[in-house]
Amino acid sequence: MAARRRGRGEGSIYRRKDDRWVGQYEVGDKRRFVYGQTRKGVAARLAKAVADGNEGLIYDGDHLILAQYLDRWMDSIRGSVRESTWVRHEINVRVHLKPALGKVRLGKLDPLQVQSFYRCKLDEGQSPASVLKMHSTLSKALKQAVRWRMIPINVCQAVVLPRIAKPEIQPLDADQMKALLKTAKDTDLYALWVLMATTGVRVGEALGLRWDDLDLGARTMRVTRTLYRGVICLPKTDSSRRTIKLSKLATDAFKLHPQTCEWVFPTNKGTPINVNNLRYSSWKQLLDRAGLPSGTRIHDLRHSAATLLLSKGVPVKVVSEMLGPSGVSITLSIYAHVLPDMQNGAAEAIDTALS
Repeated sequence: MAARRRGRGEGSIYRRKDDRWVGQYEVGDKRRFVYGQTRKGVAARLAKAVADGNEGLIYDGDHLILAQYLDRWMDSIRGSVRESTWVRHEINVRVHLKPALGKVRLGKLDPLQVQSFYRCKLDEGQSPASVLKMHSTLSKALKQAVRWRMIPINVCQAVVLPRIAKPEIQPLDADQMKALLKTAKDTDLYALWVLMATTGVRVGEALGLRWDDLDLGARTMRVTRTLYRGVICLPKTDSSRRTIKLSKLATDAFKLHPQTCEWVFPTNKGTPINVNNLRYSSWKQLLDRAGLPSGTRIHDLRHSAATLLLSKGVPVKVVSEMLGPSGVSITLSIYAHVLPDMQNGAAEAIDTALS
């Protein structure tokens, strides 16, 4: 009996001069190949490839290296995500992902390569939080590649992620806050430090402040934008857009603050201050002059303000609304260290009411 002639698209197998086996098949007008060290292995891959082709499951991931795909993905999401999100992805792609994994073909990327990449970044001194941000960027990019039917699976789903140890919050107490503000009084940024110490706003929200966001007569401030890595961005959520009542201390500080341009805290060039420059050119020196712990972060002013407000009996919901989109439950979980003192006040209050 004569052998059945192989139909179009069923594929063929042959051996190359370098002893590798090749399976060749056609889908539509495209010729495709699978490779392997043994004929049996290639035959299995070829059978699956032909079956997938017949069902329309064709993946083009082998035609692009990861660097090329990431560039196209970054271009595709521009305008569809917040500017700060795009900037974060762009940094992760340019600084971390492309140099380490960029030459790997998209369809050949495997979980072990990704896992090794994360391990290398940790060994280089990157924090677990930073590695998780890299993972977020890569996983989102590969998830889209699956949707575009360029790869069958997102290999990031198979890796083990580093654990982040929850840092213990060490806010400044009232006396330390007073020392900080007393020292800052003769600096150009006194109003900035008063604002952060009394409202708990994020540093990006404070640096993105314009004069038309302030109503000093009504003692209010509108949070409508934030500064992230030098880029002005809209707030992340609706609850991030909020109006905050200013203390008299903050209002008086703003009245003394020079108004040179639209930005409340500009550089000499009239642009918003970069947070990294603020940290190293002003904050570190301020801590040293005030005799405060050198490890205190600018962000700790937010924790300090929240802790002080809660300890003085300000309702949790009010504090949460001032801080932004955290929510009452998250605010309580973060500032649980304040609760024992609050309970003491509650016990005294019930004694006073009922005795």
